[in-house]
Amino acid sequence: MDQFSRTELLLGKPALDRLRQSRVAVFGLGGVGSFTVEALARAGIGRFLLVDDDLVCLTNLNRQLIALHSTLGQAKVTVMAARVRDINPQAEVETRKTFYLPENADTFDLAQCDYVVDAVDTVSAKVELAVRAAQAGIPLISCMGAGNKLDATRFEVADIAATSVCPLCKVMRRELKRRGLTGLKVVYSKETPTEPVETDALSCRKHCVCPKGSPRSCTVRHRIPGSVSFVPSVAGLILAGEVVRDLVARAR
Repeated sequence: MDQFSRTELLLGKPALDRLRQSRVAVFGLGGVGSFTVEALARAGIGRFLLVDDDLVCLTNLNRQLIALHSTLGQAKVTVMAARVRDINPQAEVETRKTFYLPENADTFDLAQCDYVVDAVDTVSAKVELAVRAAQAGIPLISCMGAGNKLDATRFEVADIAATSVCPLCKVMRRELKRRGLTGLKVVYSKETPTEPVETDALSCRKHCVCPKGSPRSCTVRHRIPGSVSFVPSVAGLILAGEVVRDLVARAR
């Protein structure tokens, strides 16, 4: 018996061995990505590459797994890595405290991964990850917009070509097509986004509480979406479930 015995009852030993041997890269450790990593660690994934440049902020407390008063101001990759190792001391965790961009994409060898999870929130990074993963022949799943949503039951898993309603999916389809890529597995919501109501009292631009040294403070963000605890977390768990299912399918 070990900590993954209950998982082995469902998946079997060959599948669990496959998960232990797998290296999964997760880009973005916010409301979506933090729950993805947590679920993957508890599922038995044995090796991780965690990528995020941000620090835990006060405004993250309402939705991000690693956001606690005790972790405010700490690097998200550091907090998440410590949590993974606390869940599974045998897990190998590599961290990169950086923001993934086309300009630094060459510094990441996705071919060394068994699966890539895109939980970042900028189109340029998402498109670059999709193209690079396709070139490396590595499966990738990408999360579309989870901000400004309130209905966690509206998420679906689909190829990007079969999506509808989601504005980010539309932009991604166009940008991927320009690069000759038409297929991409995504988690997306058919819920029409709610328009956030920003007042002077709630304005992060006027009352920014980002930790000192934060590379992406509210004052430089193009738009600050609203979010809640029960929507991005569900998207993150769906992502993790798809990764596990796809990796296990290879073991059979």
